[in-house]
Amino acid sequence: MSRSRLRVPLGWVAGAALVALARPRPWSLLAGFALAVAGEAVRVWASGHIEKTRVLATGGPYAHTRNPLYLGSTLMAAGIALAAASPWAAAVAAAYFLIFYPSAVRGEAAFLAGRFPESYLPWAEAVPLFLPRLLPAGPRASRFSWERVRLNREWRTALAVPLALLVLWARGRGLG
Repeated sequence: MSRSRLRVPLGWVAGAALVALARPRPWSLLAGFALAVAGEAVRVWASGHIEKTRVLATGGPYAHTRNPLYLGSTLMAAGIALAAASPWAAAVAAAYFLIFYPSAVRGEAAFLAGRFPESYLPWAEAVPLFLPRLLPAGPRASRFSWERVRLNREWRTALAVPLALLVLWARGRGLG
């Protein structure tokens, strides 16, 4: 089985391990919530620009990083790991991302370069792969749309933040 096919099922395993290792405290839940919400905000912003496989998204967050969805997911996971208040839970989250995300980012870059050969290279030369640049660069052709957010079903990921933090809160109260 390929690494990409294992990403989602092993994500559930990593999530369960993170909860089992969690030792949340009120301060960690608040700090983790803030970071996870920031990550989801990046994902919503990105989802409002992307039309998967149809048009190369280059506006909004895609003018700062070529992978804002992965960046947002990473921030969300870091927030949830922070909320867990356990170095072992943080290690699980970090290991998961280090195992799966670099290959996913490389695979997506190769796909986009092949799908959009004229527009991908100039954009990729101007915009960093993962860590965002402060000022936007590149063509910035896409515009945000709430309809795209809906079509990209970002609501599913948006529900994950409060659900994960609710589970961690319950764990911290001895309910889980």
